[in-house]
Amino acid sequence: MDTSLSLARGTAAPASLAAGSPVAGSPAAGLVRVADDKAMLRAAADLTRDLVKPRPAVYWGDLIASMVLGYGALFVAATSDSTAVAIVAAIASVLGLYRGLSFIHEVSHMKHAAVPNFRLGWNILVGVPMLTPSFMYEGVHNLHHAKTRYGTVEDPEYLPLALMKPWTLPLFIVVSALAPIALLVRFAILSPLSLLSPKLRTMVVERYSALAINPQFRRRAPEGEAKAYWDRLEIAASLWAITLIAITVTGVLPLRAFLTILGIASAFAVLNQVRTLVAHLWENDGEPMTVTAQYLDTVNVPPPALLPALWAPVGLRYHALHHLLPGLPYHALGEAHRRISAELDAMSPYHKASYPGLPGLVSKIARSTMVRR
Repeated sequence: MDTSLSLARGTAAPASLAAGSPVAGSPAAGLVRVADDKAMLRAAADLTRDLVKPRPAVYWGDLIASMVLGYGALFVAATSDSTAVAIVAAIASVLGLYRGLSFIHEVSHMKHAAVPNFRLGWNILVGVPMLTPSFMYEGVHNLHHAKTRYGTVEDPEYLPLALMKPWTLPLFIVVSALAPIALLVRFAILSPLSLLSPKLRTMVVERYSALAINPQFRRRAPEGEAKAYWDRLEIAASLWAITLIAITVTGVLPLRAFLTILGIASAFAVLNQVRTLVAHLWENDGEPMTVTAQYLDTVNVPPPALLPALWAPVGLRYHALHHLLPGLPYHALGEAHRRISAELDAMSPYHKASYPGLPGLVSKIARSTMVRR
C-alpha cells in the first residue's frame, strides 16, 4: 500500500525526473536495461498455483481481531488517568488500526466473490470510520501494477525519491502526519461543497480522491456501478466526518478524546509513510521497466526479521514478491517466498530483492539522495 492522501502531499518530482531517459550511470539506468528473468517468473508462477485461493476465515479473523485491539486500545488511551497506561494503549491502538487499515490493499486486489462481503465489512469497520473508504484505493492501486505504467509519470504510487534532493525524504514523512486533518477537510467540507460546484467536484474527484503519492496523477471519474458504490461510501464518510466535528465542537466528545484520535491517526499515517519509503528503491526516473526490473526496484523483508510484521503488516513485508504475483492472498506470501527461495539458485535475481530490515533500507535511499545532491 504505497499511499499518502494526495490532498496532504507536498513532494513533487522535478520535471527532469518525472520522465525522460535515465541518467547515465544512475541506478535507474541499470534497472531499465534489466531483461526479464524467465526462469524466475516461471518458477514463481509454477510453485504457487495451489496458493491463490483466499481463506475467508483468515481474512475475517485477522481484520476483526485487529480492529478490536485498535478501537479498544483507543478507548483506553482516550480515557485512562494514567499517562503510562495511555501511552501503552496508544501504541497498541496504532498497531491494531494500522493493520486493519492495511487490508485496503487486499480489498483493492481481491475478487470480492472469493471472500463474500469482506469489502463491505472492511468499509463498515475501517474505511468509513477512518475516512479512507475503499474507493480511495480501488481503481488507483491497479495502475501501479500495470506493466507499462510502473515507475512512470502515469503511476499514482511512484516518485523517484532516490534521485531527488535529500530534503524530500523528511518532507515525504512529515507531510503524512497531516493526513487525518486532510481527510476531515476532504469529507466534512469539500464533499458537501462539491455538490454545489461542478468545477470543484471535478477537482475533488481528480485530485483528492486517491491514496497516491504522485502529485501529477489525476484519477478518472467513476462510472456505472463503481460510481454508485463510490457515492454511497462518500455520503457515509461525509456524514461521519461532519458528525465527528459536530460532537467535538458541542462537547459531546471530549476534546482530549478527539485529539487522541487525531494523534493516533497521525502516528499510523507516519508509520505507513515510513513503510512506503522503503517499499521500493525508487530508482526509476520515468522509463517503462520489465517485470524483473520492477521486482528489483521493490523490497522484501522476510524472516528472520521480526519487526517487519508490525511495520509492514498484512503481507506488505513481501512487497517485491507481491509485484511478481499480485493475485496471491496475503496469507500465502510467506509460504510462496519459502518455496521460491528454495527452488532458485543463489544467482537468481529473486534473492536480490530481500533486505534484512528497516534501518538499512532508510540508509540506502538517504545515501542515494546524497549522491545526487
